[in-house]
Amino acid sequence: DIQAAVDAFRIDLGNLNPNVAGSFANGRREINWDGVPDGFAAPNNLPANFFNSNSPRGVVFFTPGSGFQVSADSDNPTNTPIEFENLRPSTTMEILFFVPGSHVPATTRGFGAVFTDVDRDDSTKIEYFDVNGALLASEFVQRAHGNETLSFLGVSFTNPDVFLVRITSGGVRLGEKKHGGKDLVVMDDFIYGEPVSLVDES
Repeated sequence: DIQAAVDAFRIDLGNLNPNVAGSFANGRREINWDGVPDGFAAPNNLPANFFNSNSPRGVVFFTPGSGFQVSADSDNPTNTPIEFENLRPSTTMEILFFVPGSHVPATTRGFGAVFTDVDRDDSTKIEYFDVNGALLASEFVQRAHGNETLSFLGVSFTNPDVFLVRITSGGVRLGEKKHGGKDLVVMDDFIYGEPVSLVDES
């Protein structure tokens, strides 16, 4: 059960802020996929800036693949009616932070994510980088025993030093068959500290 770890990470980052433009002095933001309109769900791609423009939460997604899709995919279901953020056709994504609803670059104090069906200890990881591209931390997500299970990884820092987050989610793209010990993993909720502007507004 990951709930205790998720709750502890939330407490560490602070109170949940509303999904509105602008920045708060502290607290956290969260993303889940239940609120994504049907028009932006599979088979359509989710706009990379959906959670900075349509629903301002201060993140923009990037991938070497062709885009992102949100769906309750039959390739990797769980027992809850949750939509997952699927990378097609890549297993890697990067997240940049902005003052919500703006183009002003920002940093965050921490980032965590829920994953489903992590079967290997070396298949899924989160890397944290500062504004200069220096690696602050790199952690693998611990595998969970059994099928259709949930895992959580979150790392927080004393200061809002995280400029970019890179997530590698398993070794198999959705729609492919597992073979050669590769792992099919998709993502659920994102939890992160309130984005803090890199621009001196004084």
